[in-house]
Amino acid sequence: MTTIAVTGATGRLGGRVAARLAAAGTHQRLVVRDPARAPKLDGAEIARADFSDGEAARRALEGIETLLMVSASEAADRVEQHRTFVDAAVAAGVAHLVYVSFYGAAPDATFTLARDHWATEEHIRATGVPFTFLRDNMYADLLPLMAGQDGVLRGPADDGRVSVVAIDDIADVAVTVLGSPGEHVGATYDLTGPEAITLDEVAAIISEVTGRHVTYHRETVEEAYGSREHYGAPDWEVDAWVSTYTAIAKGELAGISDAVPRLTGHPATPLAVALAR
Repeated sequence: MTTIAVTGATGRLGGRVAARLAAAGTHQRLVVRDPARAPKLDGAEIARADFSDGEAARRALEGIETLLMVSASEAADRVEQHRTFVDAAVAAGVAHLVYVSFYGAAPDATFTLARDHWATEEHIRATGVPFTFLRDNMYADLLPLMAGQDGVLRGPADDGRVSVVAIDDIADVAVTVLGSPGEHVGATYDLTGPEAITLDEVAAIISEVTGRHVTYHRETVEEAYGSREHYGAPDWEVDAWVSTYTAIAKGELAGISDAVPRLTGHPATPLAVALAR
């Protein structure tokens, strides 16, 4: 019987979770926008639904007890999409919602998208559905992508530190929670790496592991907006890009949690190891 549903199975995190569940022989339902892109996994059934289509989501989640809700792609209306999907999950009778949030989610978080996660958490709380929040820090695996084509990682992070977390570690935690959801009702887990490092250290590690020479350039906030202007991105997106760095500068992403080793039974993965994979 399929009682677990996973969203985001075509992406980095949801795909890892789905693969782990399949390897363990767990039946699951993959809720995706495009079934053609869904991974072919033993014991996995496919349901089509978009976060913004409440009726399709409700149908896709019927009979599901535990749902892993990987947050939607960044968008101006992401909170609205999340609310629609959460309401559909409640209407479908989902008994436990595991939501992938962000470290330091708060209404006044410096990182603007962390405010979106807080709003989503608050909506989930208001529905009364049992929940677990996985607040992951920045993905260690994606840091090389933040450097420009010139090999420069630039932003107004000053000498701030960030405890980046490996996507594999987040997936391991998610599988643990999905396997025994009753033990994690109402829990909020901060998911971090084993250490908090500066962007100078990040650049040095990327250089050492990948062989690509990467450096960190400290920008002012004004310079950061200026250097990103050529992308032509909407204001909300540029604000998110820049506030990633200012959140680091303010120390809001520097905390270290023991949640990964405590829940998975293995140490949190250092940045160098995550990149070497």
